[in-house]
Amino acid sequence: MTAYTLQEWARLPLGDGQGEIPEHLAKRLADVAKASSFAGQGGGGVLEDRRTELRARGVVGVIAAQGCSLEILPKIDVLPAEVAEQQNAAIRKRLVHMLAVALNLKIDMGQLTELDWQRETLLEILIRIFCDKLTEAVRRGLPRRYLGHEDDLPALRGTLDVPRQFTRHAANPGRLACRFDDLSQDIALNRIMKAAVAHLFRMSRSAANQKRLRELAFVYGDITDIPVPALKWEDVIIDRTNRAWQDLFGMAQLFLRSRYQTTSSGAGQGTALLFEMNALFEEYVGRLVVRALAGTEFRVSLQGGRLFCLTSIDDNRDMFQTKPDILIRRGGQVVHVIDTKWKRISARINDPKQGVSQGDIYQMMAYAHLYKPPRLTLLYPHHVGLGRNEGVQTQFRITGHDTLIDTASVDVANSKEIVTRLRNNLFTSMMDDTLLLC
Repeated sequence: MTAYTLQEWARLPLGDGQGEIPEHLAKRLADVAKASSFAGQGGGGVLEDRRTELRARGVVGVIAAQGCSLEILPKIDVLPAEVAEQQNAAIRKRLVHMLAVALNLKIDMGQLTELDWQRETLLEILIRIFCDKLTEAVRRGLPRRYLGHEDDLPALRGTLDVPRQFTRHAANPGRLACRFDDLSQDIALNRIMKAAVAHLFRMSRSAANQKRLRELAFVYGDITDIPVPALKWEDVIIDRTNRAWQDLFGMAQLFLRSRYQTTSSGAGQGTALLFEMNALFEEYVGRLVVRALAGTEFRVSLQGGRLFCLTSIDDNRDMFQTKPDILIRRGGQVVHVIDTKWKRISARINDPKQGVSQGDIYQMMAYAHLYKPPRLTLLYPHHVGLGRNEGVQTQFRITGHDTLIDTASVDVANSKEIVTRLRNNLFTSMMDDTLLLC
């Protein structure tokens, strides 16, 4: 299988030369991409199928079709500059870190070597991590629960179902209508794990991963096969008896139903595991902000607020609801609104507006009017064009008011002490102002 790797918004020329993709393979990949829920009405939301090239958009992940695969990685600056394989490996690490934070997963990447990060795609790396964690868990035994059963038996087991006994077996006292609980492994959690193993086996192109998945499928041989749409996620109960399975349950959701991604498979076309970077970046930053302000008097709401911009005069109906990405409150009062944007802004020396769109500013003005915070922030990913320092890049004051609007950046290429850096760069002044008020 021929494998290609691009960064988002990059182009892959059509052709038979080095760094090009044959037209028939490009069409297969484009057809699979069009089956994604991210494709949009025109079908080009994941890949733009142009006359001379394929162009990636703001969706990352892996698309696999017959005879080829395309990995799309986020545009993250990894310093210092490295060769392509090492740079892609570093970006894969950052992306897995973002997924782990966004989904609140504890993912140990220490078993993977540098060669693994360079040689395997994002999909195969995630499958490898899942297989390693699941293998370790099943060695300790599959989780079990007591399930209620009803059966007609020659001897009483559990309790007698009196109404059923006298309606069904009135003339056959040799059979007893029993109700009883049975300790079983055939429960919702194990059915989900089995479905994830089968799903990943169809997606994986790695011989090593397929071997791991075949071994795991054998372990789940006695568990009922359930189609993915029919899985009963709500029946899964994570408590002290199966706490070790929480991360595996989260990873199964990542592969089968996460809102940050879509998995698709056309009729024989291929498969895709894709993540919309705007949504992933929003959740990633939101989780980091929750950690940064843990233990303080500030409370963080993700996708909260939900106030309406307008009210209809005719029928008093509220319209145009707002959903700020991050609201920070103190004592019930909103003190900071943060909206995340997965796009690159320019340095002030190049553009006083930094490439911030008019629409984003109008959105923040609406938030300022509705939620009345003293400060609002448009938060972007940091890149080398902004210089070495992340944090607040530009600060504005709303004309005629004391409310401040910042543009700021966070360096997702550097996960080291990122919570501390975020706290120091964005919230120190907010905490200092609180101390002055006390």
